[in-house]
Formats: sequence, structure tokens, C-alpha cells
Amino acid sequence: MLQDQFNRRFSYLRLSLTESCNFRCSYCLPDGNECSSRAEELTLPEIKRLVTAFALCGTRKIRLTGGEPSLRRDLCDIIATCKAVPGIEQVAMTTNGYRLKRDIQSWLDAGLDALNVSVDSLDPATFALVTGQDRLPDILEGIDLASSLGIKKLKLNTVLLRQHNAGELPDFMAFVKQRAVTLRFIELMQTGDNNAFFARQHLSGDSIKQQLLAAGWLLGVKDAHAGPAQEFFHPQHQGGIGLIMPYSKDFCADCNRLRVSSLGELYLCLFTEQHRSLRHLLAQDDPEAVRQFLQHSLLFKSSSHALAEQKTGATRHLAMIGG
Repeated sequence: MLQDQFNRRFSYLRLSLTESCNFRCSYCLPDGNECSSRAEELTLPEIKRLVTAFALCGTRKIRLTGGEPSLRRDLCDIIATCKAVPGIEQVAMTTNGYRLKRDIQSWLDAGLDALNVSVDSLDPATFALVTGQDRLPDILEGIDLASSLGIKKLKLNTVLLRQHNAGELPDFMAFVKQRAVTLRFIELMQTGDNNAFFARQHLSGDSIKQQLLAAGWLLGVKDAHAGPAQEFFHPQHQGGIGLIMPYSKDFCADCNRLRVSSLGELYLCLFTEQHRSLRHLLAQDDPEAVRQFLQHSLLFKSSSHALAEQKTGATRHLAMIGG
């Protein structure tokens, strides 16, 4: 298995399929994007070779991200290809939910195991303000449909924004009371283009954590290939609430994931200055060359990001590499 100098093992790959997105979220792409990289996105054969090499290195979970991955016309083929790779135990995806109601059945038929849907507010007006899309009712119908179809793991992602959704915790708790889904609050992260926005909107997830503990919520235990969320459960609620707090102490201590962009660049951290292209290694079926590249690259992985020092690395916006 891939391992760095701090004895962290990496069994989780976050693979971005595109930088493009059809939403204009205020914390990510408020002005939209030019979609100039679409022609250069990894092809299906390249994705197969990449995932195969990662699986041979001990990767067990793949998360397909973006941008918005459902903008890829070959998405179902990508899901099925990843699922068929020996060693891959779970194929997950993160989506803005725009095509969820229409396409969820085909995603499940292709082999999708887990789904995260971005829902930054349960108030339609606030949702539209944050995302630039008046689509909340349709997305919520898609979430209920996915649940009824029996998807194994279903989670909602909410970026904490001081001026927009910081007071919605009671509404979110009511939402998960009768639904077997987990809602995760994600602290707003500083990137290269959002300094002023970050200063206005950042809110520590610890304030939510204290409210949950006071209301009788209990911290759960992570599974082996889980991401960084602290997840809380309550005996009177079917669903759970999670917190992703990148500014908290020791956040990076149990890092288990690597990232590859839609252009074939390896990111050792979401907020690193360095990224190295491995695309040239995907021109032929040579997983050993990819393995050596990955293991050598891990020699340069830092013990932690430097967000507390306002060092955001080369990440201009989160659509570059899927958050």
C-alpha cells in the first residue's frame, strides 16, 4: 500500500472528471468558468489505467468529483469501468444534484455505491442566492428518489457560510430525523481567489459541534476508508450530521487520500503548491511505472496543510480538484 514518511496509508483516490460546473456557487465559481479544459480531460482508457494502478497500490475507494462530474457524457462508462477494476471496493461520487432525479437510476445500474449531494441551504431563496440556481425542490426530490432506490451511502454536503446558513442547524436536524442520510457541514476553505469572501463568511465548525453535543448527539466511529469528517448520531434521528473542519488541530494526522485532476495531475494535498503530471504514464498499460511515480511522489508529502498561515497553495478554486 502507498505510504508516506509519516506512516499514513492511502487507500482513497479522489478523481476529478472535469473542472467545469453549471452552478455558480459563491464560494467556488461565482463568475462561472470558461470550460477551456474540457478537450484535455482524461479519457476513459486513461482513467482505467490510472484506477488500475492505484488499485494495485492498495486503493480501495474511488470518489468521482469535479467541477460537476455529471457533465461528462461518458459518466456511466466511467463508473462501470472503475467498479470493474479488481480491488476497488467502493465507487462514490459528489454532485450538485442538477441531473440527480433524471440520472440516478443509470448511475446505480453502472455500479455507483455512494453519493454526496451539495445542498447549501434548505431555504429555496438562500439556496438560489448561494448557488446561482433555483433548483432546490428538484434536487431534494432527487435525494428522496436516490434513497428510495436503495443507494448504499447517501450524504449531503453543506458549506458553512456565516451570513447565509449558519442559523439553519435546527432545519437540518429536522431534515435528517426521518431520513437515513448524513448531512456534513464543511468549513469554508480559503483558496487563491476568495480572500475577501473567506474573511466575511468563514465560520468554525466547532460552534456546530458544541450545539450537537449539547443536544445529545454522539460522535461515531469512522470506517477504514472514510474521509476526514467527524460524524455524529442521535438515537431519535435516522440520519447523522458530520463536520469537516480543516482548520482544527491534527486535521491531517489521519489523511488517507490522494487527488488526481481531470488533466492527470497528482495533488498530494488540496492546498499544495506542487502538483506533478502523471498523464504521460497513462499512454500505455504500465501500472508499475505509475506505482513507482506515486511512491516517489509521496516522499514529498507534507505532514499538514498550511491553511492557518493563509497559505492556500496552487488551488485557485475548488472546482480545480474537487474539494
